[in-house]
Amino acid sequence: MRSFVAIAVALFSLPAALFGAATDSASHLLDQGKVDEVIATFAGHTDADSNNLLCRAYYALGELDHALGPCEKAVALEPSNARYHLWLGRVYGEKADKASFLSAAGFAKKLRVEFERAVQLDPNDTQARTDLAEFYLEAPSIMGGGKDKAIEQARLIGKTRPAREHWTYARIAEKDKDLPTAEAEYRKAIASTSENAEAWSDLAIFFRKHNRLPEMEEAVRHATSSPSTPPGVLFDAAENLSRAGQSSDYDLAISLLRRYIASATVEDSPAFKAHYLLGSLLEKQAKKTEATAEFRAALALAREFQPAQQALQRLSR
Repeated sequence: MRSFVAIAVALFSLPAALFGAATDSASHLLDQGKVDEVIATFAGHTDADSNNLLCRAYYALGELDHALGPCEKAVALEPSNARYHLWLGRVYGEKADKASFLSAAGFAKKLRVEFERAVQLDPNDTQARTDLAEFYLEAPSIMGGGKDKAIEQARLIGKTRPAREHWTYARIAEKDKDLPTAEAEYRKAIASTSENAEAWSDLAIFFRKHNRLPEMEEAVRHATSSPSTPPGVLFDAAENLSRAGQSSDYDLAISLLRRYIASATVEDSPAFKAHYLLGSLLEKQAKKTEATAEFRAALALAREFQPAQQALQRLSR
């Protein structure tokens, strides 16, 4: 007969295993853009992982006030988890962007602390280092920013991701209004890796920002020409074409979004936002019925997503 201790261990370890599977499943739901399911499943849970998942779901919706509490709780419960600090820093960053000057300064300080802590806990996390480099580049020195700090992060990023190192140098050059150097660095990023779809997409964004639209279109085609183009690149390319505002690019953007939605979508580019963007482009082409279907598809995943709600109200008038 099994001992009481053995039985107790088995009983207490079983929920943990089941919970681990549940949180893995929730991450997949976030990849699929099903934020409503994540919120319904994990609301009220008191563990760190559930709170981080809730934070990310609300972050995707743009509901920063709802995202902040769960993210802070996840960090408080597991202060040694680098990813929890990264997500909390991202929420602080979005809050800073939307706050008054005085409030923004406070959020920026908190952002820096969280990003620096994330990098300290996991020095190999390229995403965290990239976010930290962006902060150092954009923030004034009084808030802890500085170009020299951004360059230092770029060099550290380059140890594992040379393309992201060159991307960071390109962003620094853009900040300095040195556009030839910026373009050269984007092209070095492309040359530094055989898997360069993301780097081509970054160059396309650079061309769009500086009104070099024919070159933007060419870079987009380079980024998306392979059948194995990473899903997030498809979304970014479509969004870039949409922001360029050229009706001649809409068909390509629509095609890329349909490819994205049919692929394995990713958390950074939520499926509900892809449906919304697709609906917006179809609406611009006066395809009201198709646009309505896409806005409804967005709300089926995220019923509180206000841009899709407003679009449906607009089309129903």
